[in-house]
Amino acid sequence: MAGADATGRDGAGGAVSNTVDGGVFFHAVIQGRDITVRLPPQVTPALSGLPPASAAFTGREEQVEALLEGLAPGTEQRKAPPVAAVAGLAGVGKTELVVQTAARALKEPGWFPGGVLFVDVFGYDSERRLSPDHALDGLLRALGMPGEHIPDGLQDRARLYRSVLAAFAEQGRRILVVVDNASDEEQARPLLPADGTTAALLTSRHTLDVGARLHDLDVLDVRSSVELLGQALHNALGPGDTRVRDEPEHAEAVARLCAGLPLALRIAAALLADVPGRPLASLARALETEHRRLDRLRREERAVRAAFDLSHDRLGHRHARLFRLLSLNPGDDLSTEAAAGLTGGDPYEVEELLQDLARAHLLEPAHVWGRWRLHDLVRLYADEKGRRHADGDERDAARTRLFTHYRTTAEAAGTHLDAGRGTASTRFPDRDGALAWLDDERSNLVATVTAAPRFGLGETGLDLADALSRYLHDRHAFDDWVTVTTTALAVCRESGDRSGEAAALNQLGLALAGLRRFGEAADAHDEAATAYRGTGDRNGEAGALTNLGSALTELRRFDDAVDVLSRAAAVFHGTGDVQGEGGALANLGNVLTELRRFDDALNVHSRAVAVLRGTGDRRHAGLALNNLGGVLTEVRQFDLALKAHTAAVAVYRTLGDRHGEAISLNNLGRALVGLRRFDRAVDLHTEAAAIHRETGDLHREGLALNNLGLALVELGRFDEAVDAHTRAAAVFGETGDLHSEGRALNNLGRPLGEVGRLSEAVDAHTRAVTVYRDLRDRHGEGLALHNLGATLSKAGRFEEAVDAQRKALTAFRETGDSHLEALALHNLRGALRRERRSGRSGGRVRRQPGAGPRAGGRR
Repeated sequence: MAGADATGRDGAGGAVSNTVDGGVFFHAVIQGRDITVRLPPQVTPALSGLPPASAAFTGREEQVEALLEGLAPGTEQRKAPPVAAVAGLAGVGKTELVVQTAARALKEPGWFPGGVLFVDVFGYDSERRLSPDHALDGLLRALGMPGEHIPDGLQDRARLYRSVLAAFAEQGRRILVVVDNASDEEQARPLLPADGTTAALLTSRHTLDVGARLHDLDVLDVRSSVELLGQALHNALGPGDTRVRDEPEHAEAVARLCAGLPLALRIAAALLADVPGRPLASLARALETEHRRLDRLRREERAVRAAFDLSHDRLGHRHARLFRLLSLNPGDDLSTEAAAGLTGGDPYEVEELLQDLARAHLLEPAHVWGRWRLHDLVRLYADEKGRRHADGDERDAARTRLFTHYRTTAEAAGTHLDAGRGTASTRFPDRDGALAWLDDERSNLVATVTAAPRFGLGETGLDLADALSRYLHDRHAFDDWVTVTTTALAVCRESGDRSGEAAALNQLGLALAGLRRFGEAADAHDEAATAYRGTGDRNGEAGALTNLGSALTELRRFDDAVDVLSRAAAVFHGTGDVQGEGGALANLGNVLTELRRFDDALNVHSRAVAVLRGTGDRRHAGLALNNLGGVLTEVRQFDLALKAHTAAVAVYRTLGDRHGEAISLNNLGRALVGLRRFDRAVDLHTEAAAIHRETGDLHREGLALNNLGLALVELGRFDEAVDAHTRAAAVFGETGDLHSEGRALNNLGRPLGEVGRLSEAVDAHTRAVTVYRDLRDRHGEGLALHNLGATLSKAGRFEEAVDAQRKALTAFRETGDSHLEALALHNLRGALRRERRSGRSGGRVRRQPGAGPRAGGRR
């Protein structure tokens, strides 16, 4: 009962007075003559039980604010539970977060006048684990309850505990309860208040269902991790320790190697504090070795491995086996389907196990449902445990199943991308479904190829590399393509597979060409042709020569390219490979176009169309029609170009090939520009960009946007053109295609100049010059310099314009482009005349209506 004041008379007529106040009582109050009970003004809970808040604490302000919002008085009126459960990985800083929050909450006037109760129930430590009834005994004693009045049973203790907390709240002495390290609902629920007013903070490595507001705690980002290192060293050694400030790169390296885990970061800081002269670079090097990292993240009683042990040891057999096997996945995350393949289990049962591991915060759900990832340090720990249980877990068989799953599924997806791989697999409903799976699994697939040889699965890796070739090409993922083909090449060379070596070299050359590393690409294709010749594979040799010709074309070694491609076409003709001959002729026609030998180019492309039509290969025939139309556009035979591209569109629409259709629409738009049908061209380029966006081909979307910008310029819709070229440049920047980005920037300068944004136009052309120079593309650099000169002249910056035109002229002379050389010479003369007139005018610059012809927009 609460405090009372009662008066009366005893049996002898004497006055009896009992006064009881200043406390909350849950046991007998004795009445009698001349008995006075004096109590302190309030019963003080064990405030000293709250651990001290660390002075090194950062990166959690948002989480602290969210917790405080739920603790504030009046939360119950907002229908939000006054109990918050913080869950997260071992060592992620759950206890520190709630201690910091509790310390802040206690300082808020009127929030918790009754104080705070703190109990660590050691839920994950089998030796120190507190049962809920023992925890309640301590909490009740902390609340001032004499031991003889504490009942024995858990249910009775919980009832009394909650009644005490409710009574304190009713007396305006609200208490904050902090329960740390509960492992399950059974341990946590009896310790939580139930009156709707008393607040509680609960921490667990599991996501517990106790009617609390759930807060999942993630690792720190790199910036906050570095701050925590710096704060910890400052607290330990004072402001004189400036290692974090002096070695920012190595501080970031340590932070990344600790993977944002506060426990690991605090151990790292303690190791550095032990030896003030130790550079951060030394610790970073020590942590780089994966198989020793967990050994080195320990100091005295604190160790990352020990923290993980407590979670692992609580797992049942099936959960523990799956947890250990997950470390076999070579990529960053994996799907439920892949996990089922890994274990050989039923997908629905495996999904339940994965969800259990996620609730235990040994596994993290990825941003997309159905995908899962291990924290970096947890992955190392799981791998370490997995090696120790390799036989019982059947680890080698599990890895083989997983790698086989990736190979067979990638092969099925490849049938939707490349008709040459046979009938489209029913594993995926359509091309979009296949692409979506490949996109999701790309990092795993590439990592599987590179990992396979280390485990005697080189053949699986080779098959997977081959299955990925079309996908990586279409997605312009050339860095990944180089990675897988380099691995395949090494496997073939080690096994003495000369034919496989030739194929891998040929693929490597294509990947290098995609990165515009044409010199290396030419070397790879040349070596591939030699290897094919050594095996007697004439068609393989001709295919490598065809690709070599393309690389030589990009190197602007046109005469060499004509020679190589002519040889390739002749070999294909001799072997009767009509399709190969058509491909070689198509590439030869492109070289002849670059040489401006348009009559020869038209003849060769016409032959290519005829040859490929004869094979019945409509898809490649459509490609040949597109090439033919491109040359016809160059020679201004726009009506014929229109017919060729229209025929190509029809071919691809009949085939249901949206990708080929979009390419043809883009080319058709160019022909319509030549016919000055600009509105229709804009429509087609817009449609092409939309299809490429829909099919996920960012690169070709950028090409269509670039051409859209050129058509809009012709209509005088300069602001829209600026937007199109800007978007194109952004796309190419995202895909890493620097060459196309330079082209888009070069074209962007024109409409910027037209709307008077001359400084931005100069900047766009200058950036294009830099891109081409970095790529060592003298021809592209010359184009950008030429247009830069025109813009500078328009801006009245004649001296700079002259310098740019002179550099452009030199570039065109070096690359043998006589047409553009003449154009640059014409503009140079114009710039010199304007410069002289500007000098005679006493420095007064008159804006020029034009600045001479520009180099045409590059498609």
